[in-house]
Amino acid sequence: MSDQQPETKAIRNQTERTDQREHSTPLFLTSSFVFDSAEHARALFAREVDGNVYSRYSNPNIDEFVTKMCDMEEAEAGVATASGMSSIFSTLAGLLEQGDHVLACRSLFGSSHQILSGILPKWGIDFSYGSIDDTESWESLIQDNTRVLFLETPSNPGLDLIDLEWAGKLADAHNLILIVDNCFATPYLQQPMKYGADLVLHSATKFIDGQGRGLGGIAVGKERYIDEISFFCRHSGPALSPFNAWMFSKSLETLPMRMDRHCDNALALAEELQEHVNVEWVKYPYLPSHPQYELAKKQMKKGGGVVSFNIKGGYEAAKNFLDKLNTISLSANLGDSRSIATHPASTTHSKLTEEERLAVNITPGMVRIAVGLEAVEDIIADVNQALA
Repeated sequence: MSDQQPETKAIRNQTERTDQREHSTPLFLTSSFVFDSAEHARALFAREVDGNVYSRYSNPNIDEFVTKMCDMEEAEAGVATASGMSSIFSTLAGLLEQGDHVLACRSLFGSSHQILSGILPKWGIDFSYGSIDDTESWESLIQDNTRVLFLETPSNPGLDLIDLEWAGKLADAHNLILIVDNCFATPYLQQPMKYGADLVLHSATKFIDGQGRGLGGIAVGKERYIDEISFFCRHSGPALSPFNAWMFSKSLETLPMRMDRHCDNALALAEELQEHVNVEWVKYPYLPSHPQYELAKKQMKKGGGVVSFNIKGGYEAAKNFLDKLNTISLSANLGDSRSIATHPASTTHSKLTEEERLAVNITPGMVRIAVGLEAVEDIIADVNQALA
């Protein structure tokens, strides 16, 4: 299958059939696995032979999901976890030691910021933020103890972009581990490892699942780093359930066609919002008005399924808009088949200070819409009547 396209591999790469000759991979809902003998058990625990021991370590459903994600991201290895945030935490905790330093983009998801600012410092791990508007200053932020360059592109919720080719060269020049949160783009729209990323992270809860059904996360990348993360996960226990892994693996079979629809709907909504009298600004990577439009076209196949915009009148106007929506759901999730509206300043990024929010353009009037798979005419009609 090595010469096939990633989309084909995501459909055809399946766990070896059992003697029942099933066409679709079955669920392996078991906590443990049987050994052939005492010597077989010893060899498995010593990792002298391949095989399953315990579903906290590995499971056929989890292995299939990891294999498919590695195919799509063109990665050497991967480890799946119980949520997107557990993949981020496990990656950083598995790689970093006391005295290390992380250089990250300032535009990060709220919980990622909390890990860097509120959890890792307890273990003597420091961090600095670089601004996407001043990438020339990043080199001066690198310290002797900097080990990781951590990026999110497109960012949540501001949809800021980082030049992955630039980031790959910066990390290579300073021997840093380049970690990219690729959740918003998915491996269908963007493959950071082609630009020099060492590790790529996803919240499978989002577009990978695509229907808002379950929690999961994954880290894929170079095997030598995945080995360190796997050791941490094996013994700290943020294991993905076999059922969710089976569900995500099946969802990958439809990821390309779903993302095409998400992107087409999102672009149409962004173009409509751009002309609305009550909207101050709109951010969407594939809008020509986006300050990094050319970069988006360079490193993304399409613009993604999320649109952010600022409603004139601040928080009260945004609150009024959200309360008037009829079709679009109010939720803190994204990547669902159903369109979702969120007010980041009062929900997902509420733990940031006002100064921290404004530094990444999370304004009181900002609304994030994760555009779903409904008929785009219905999405736009609901937004227009709520903005009226």
